[in-house]
Amino acid sequence: MRFRSVEELIARTNIRRDELITLAEIGALKAFGAEYDRRTALWQIELAVRPKRELFEKSVGSSSRSEPPASSSRSPLLPMTPIERIAADYAGTGLTIGPHPMSFRRPELSMRGVMRAVDLPHGRDGRRVRVAGAVITRQRPGTAKGFVFLTLEDETGIANIIVRPGLFMAERITILEQPFLLVEGWLQIQDGVTSVKADRCEGLWRAGPDVESHDFH
Repeated sequence: MRFRSVEELIARTNIRRDELITLAEIGALKAFGAEYDRRTALWQIELAVRPKRELFEKSVGSSSRSEPPASSSRSPLLPMTPIERIAADYAGTGLTIGPHPMSFRRPELSMRGVMRAVDLPHGRDGRRVRVAGAVITRQRPGTAKGFVFLTLEDETGIANIIVRPGLFMAERITILEQPFLLVEGWLQIQDGVTSVKADRCEGLWRAGPDVESHDFH
């Protein structure tokens, strides 16, 4: 079934307002036209589900600036920034087809000597390295004698991290609760498998939205 507008979608389905908001926030309503950027789509939803004057008065509040008439369908909301779009993607779907959150921090990370995941296999075995990314898995196999294995994802790929028991106990809260980590340690390349043996972990504050991880399976 195809719909020609948000209004038709609402009229012909039992879709809930919160479902419409999620579709707007992740950019799914752009199928109705290029002008339906995420914030404009949110505005169109509100125009469709409540009286226009009530919506407009709520949006402008006590502002003394000149505004378009209440019947206008033009959104007074600023478009989402790239980071806001990514945050909405992760909140709505758990993933994004836009830039990876780490790409926005890459200039700063490069200045701190943080390598990209894609470059690790080309490094020298035993070299001291730094790597950073979103934590997408945390594993602690029963046969691993207390070692914890992390998978970090950046905009170029994934990095495998080995955390020794002592470091895990010392940095347990950081390792378990921070969605983005910067890890420093020793590069290990054995039998075609690349990993970093960590000896320091720190959280990357404001690196991006929370990314869902799969832990201890």
